[in-house]
Amino acid sequence: MLDLLITGGRVRTFARGATCAEAVGIVGDRIAYVGAASDAPAARRTIEAGGRLITPGIVDSHNHLLLGFDDDAVSLEGAHDLVEVRRRIADFAARRPELPWVCAENAVYSIVENRRPNARDLEGLTDRPIFVTTYDQHSVWLDRAALDALGITGGGDVAWGRPERDAATGTPTGWVTDFYTSAMTATGLAQLQRDIPMYSPERRYRKILASMRMATSLGITTVVEPQVPLAELPLFERALAEGELSSRVIAALFHAVGADGAFRRTLRETIDRFPTDPRLSVGPIKLYADDVIEPHTALMIDDYSNRRGVRGRPSYPGRELVDIVTELDRLGLQTHTHATGDAGIRLALDAVENATRANGTRDRRHGVVHVECLHPDDLPRFRELGVTAAMQPRHCSPDLVAGTWMDNVGEERWDRAWRFRSLLDDGATVAFSSDWQVGEMDPLVGLYSAATRAGLDGSDAWTAAERVGIGRALEAYTVHGARAWHREHEIGRIAPGMLADLVVWSGDLLAHDADPSGLLDEHAEVTVVGGRVEHSRGRVTDEVGSVFDDPAGFAPLGDPHAHEAARAH
Repeated sequence: MLDLLITGGRVRTFARGATCAEAVGIVGDRIAYVGAASDAPAARRTIEAGGRLITPGIVDSHNHLLLGFDDDAVSLEGAHDLVEVRRRIADFAARRPELPWVCAENAVYSIVENRRPNARDLEGLTDRPIFVTTYDQHSVWLDRAALDALGITGGGDVAWGRPERDAATGTPTGWVTDFYTSAMTATGLAQLQRDIPMYSPERRYRKILASMRMATSLGITTVVEPQVPLAELPLFERALAEGELSSRVIAALFHAVGADGAFRRTLRETIDRFPTDPRLSVGPIKLYADDVIEPHTALMIDDYSNRRGVRGRPSYPGRELVDIVTELDRLGLQTHTHATGDAGIRLALDAVENATRANGTRDRRHGVVHVECLHPDDLPRFRELGVTAAMQPRHCSPDLVAGTWMDNVGEERWDRAWRFRSLLDDGATVAFSSDWQVGEMDPLVGLYSAATRAGLDGSDAWTAAERVGIGRALEAYTVHGARAWHREHEIGRIAPGMLADLVVWSGDLLAHDADPSGLLDEHAEVTVVGGRVEHSRGRVTDEVGSVFDDPAGFAPLGDPHAHEAARAH
């Protein structure tokens, strides 16, 4: 007898030799039946899907659980000019006088037209230090009080970034680059935890929990946290011990610039001794080939269109990244390397090619993350080298990149932007993801962005040749996501013997191919992880849990609408 039967739906299996069915049966944590509703075995519990689409659970291959929203910081999401930014920060500062620092998140680079924001732009809001992170976490914006408190005004530096200074006077501007590449080093994180309240272990833990709940409510059954410092790995172990991991987590361990061979051996040892658990695993190693295009710090083959003589820089000196990836590969480790500029992407591919040749390894499935500006000569190398392109559809939306990314790269290179379709057509593994909280976590936003390459209001669509249909984008979120992490025999498809990680959607997502805007009105109705109903909105079942871990059956759902607050972000 089945423990759980989900029936009366349209099942998109993505299994070889079969595409659709009506029912899925589960025994324990595995799928035991896929087929017609009329042929399904008896079950102790049944969910009537009512014609809704059922798919494998979403694999979000790049999701910063550690960067979830902080209740003790102000969100600048949707604030596109300095007037609105100042208003939000001033209101928050007035409402929270007890906070020693005023922290804000998610600022966009184009807040001030034709220049970067600076400390003067934050004058008159509060006498307390102000610490603002950009939406991509690669830059920080400080006021004068923060510059003074951190010792930057007096000529000092910080371990978590590069303070910019006026070329003529040496005065700090209030802008700090290279933030997230430096902030997660042992020294950088320790300094942040000492000085900036937003980075205390307890507040970081609260972010993990909030992000985890949001992920499960959105149909994400496997999350790859792409940048976990060794010092913060215990936060995930705590979440596991406290039963808070409602979806699976793969933690990618961060390799900082300057780390040596002894540290790389420590990474290997950490992975080897880490306890095996179906909800938490470690393994990939996060590296950086370059920074980001918006502040002109990503590595480009040719000059930035609006800054002649500037081509960015590699994160590691020269071609040191090639040697590091080769050593990590020799240690049996899979890498997950950030690269956005066309030269940065080429450098990351060169590193994998050298590692493969030097070590004779096969099927390591190293990954390059973001792949924002891809030179045509390097496109086939993803397939040839077996490298995963871990890409974020939302990142190509014009409401995020117009005025900064587009101008910096220049129209003559727009045909290199986020080449989802070209990579898929060439046979590469393309694992879609959110890059939460850089972009919205909701995979439906990602599906919409892949299908339209337009803003969320449907405006300003561009580079239409790289659009990807909904079915193919779902495959990138499931089949390709599983393959990226060597999990294709357990997740990413609906077939007997696979782990029972499933989503029942509110409707038929595939019916929106002609007008993808309808995707933004859909939602995950039920999320099942390992045979356990971890999320339900209450329309097809008002119970969560699993019959096999409680003889009394499912536990009642606490708040079927709790997801709405999360999605509002």
